[in-house]
Amino acid sequence: MYLPLSLLFVGAVLVLNGLWMLGRIADREIIVINLVTAAVTATVALLTLIRAEALTDVRNTALTLLFSVTYLWVAINRMTGADGRGLGWFSLFVAITVLPEAITTLSAAQTVMDLWLGLCWLAWSGLWFLYFVTLALQHPLVRPTAHATLAAGVLTAWMPALVLLNNVGA
Repeated sequence: MYLPLSLLFVGAVLVLNGLWMLGRIADREIIVINLVTAAVTATVALLTLIRAEALTDVRNTALTLLFSVTYLWVAINRMTGADGRGLGWFSLFVAITVLPEAITTLSAAQTVMDLWLGLCWLAWSGLWFLYFVTLALQHPLVRPTAHATLAAGVLTAWMPALVLLNNVGA
């Protein structure tokens, strides 16, 4: 129910963070979208948890909060001037945590939506791994990571959100 809302803001934050990584948006300006997206996804997670009736709902809440914490951490790093190494290590934790979700979703996929979601989890795991390599290990992969962030924003979140919000294909 809340998926299109979350996806729209995740798409926005990923696209804008990709542009920020390419130097097109200032450090202080990128704080706003990261805080807003952290708040939106955390609210969605909270609403899901309040209505939870099964372990699946709790799992969805936990996975959503991984996004929320990531965007909150980016905003705090920009406010404090932190170098991002802590966020990089958290990103490794997240990349490893969501990889089984990708594998499980892909192996059980029965619909195009299931397949798309499994591929999204795989892409997000890879993206978080790139953040780990770039931030924690401090490898100079900023441009490729920025381009991957932009692509993930458009393909795994923004465009799918527009499709779901506009009820395309239903």
